[in-house]
Amino acid sequence: MILEQAKEVLRIEADGILGVRDRLDQDFVKMVDLVHQCQGRVIMTGIGKSGIVARKIVATLNSTGTRSLFLHPVEAMHGDLGMVSVDDVVVALSNSGETDELIVLIPSLKRIGCPLISFTGNRDSTLGRQSDIVIDVRVDREACPLGLAPTTSTTALLAVGDALAVSLIRKRNFRASDFKEFHPGGTLGQRLSLKVRQIMLTGRNIPVVGEDRSMYDAIEEINRLQLGATLVVGDNDVLSGILTDGDIRRHLMFRTNIHEVPVTEVMTKDPKTLGPDSLASRALSIMEKNQITVLPIVNPVGKVRGILHLHDILGKGAFRFNGS
Repeated sequence: MILEQAKEVLRIEADGILGVRDRLDQDFVKMVDLVHQCQGRVIMTGIGKSGIVARKIVATLNSTGTRSLFLHPVEAMHGDLGMVSVDDVVVALSNSGETDELIVLIPSLKRIGCPLISFTGNRDSTLGRQSDIVIDVRVDREACPLGLAPTTSTTALLAVGDALAVSLIRKRNFRASDFKEFHPGGTLGQRLSLKVRQIMLTGRNIPVVGEDRSMYDAIEEINRLQLGATLVVGDNDVLSGILTDGDIRRHLMFRTNIHEVPVTEVMTKDPKTLGPDSLASRALSIMEKNQITVLPIVNPVGKVRGILHLHDILGKGAFRFNGS
């Protein structure tokens, strides 16, 4: 019984988010453009549960490159309104659009001259009518069986805040290496601050075949370590290329029997590489830019020293140092 009730709550909240998604229109695009061009800060405000959601959205925006702060509407009327300037954008969260503590702020915000955006479930509310941009977050029902506790409505507010943050990430070309600058103390920040030699795979944990080997041998090596790739080397372990699952799939479109084909015919020559003393943040940036998940690690003369997989940066399972 409890499990069925829990699933019903999740279904109701999922339906609520899908409803909001279907109603998103050009106002959302205008909001993203306005926030992107903002010379000041994004100031989120709300009270009660909406205020808690606003604080979370602020945290997400700040961590992804959009300067933001939370303004408590009551404190705003007792001096904190001084933190708002004409260069800022104010985003007010209220499901009803009639929250007294927010409504009383509107005349002051108008005098300051900053744009006002509202996330509300009622476009025709006082807040909706006074806003420059309205994002419709209306939901058909709360997950609360009494229809009283904000549940689906706050989930919708949070989801739209995430949609705003992710849209700005894309618009700013914000990268994981940028994320590290805002998270120097976090787990990901710490990993991105490490040198490649601290997290790369070495020794027997490097998938590698000679350039004189066949595709059969190369596929065996890929299967051995399950990294989706193997390095191809020549004399003195100097890197010749890399063979990935993608290279194999592309070749199979033209030739089904490739077991006896020389690995050099299928591999990618001159792959992206990095030195062992480079930062993990640099490796991640190269992976993102080139849409790859594996990097050969070589010394200045091209000799293989290790291999780095995306999971070793982001930490899939236990964090591994030097392949141990």
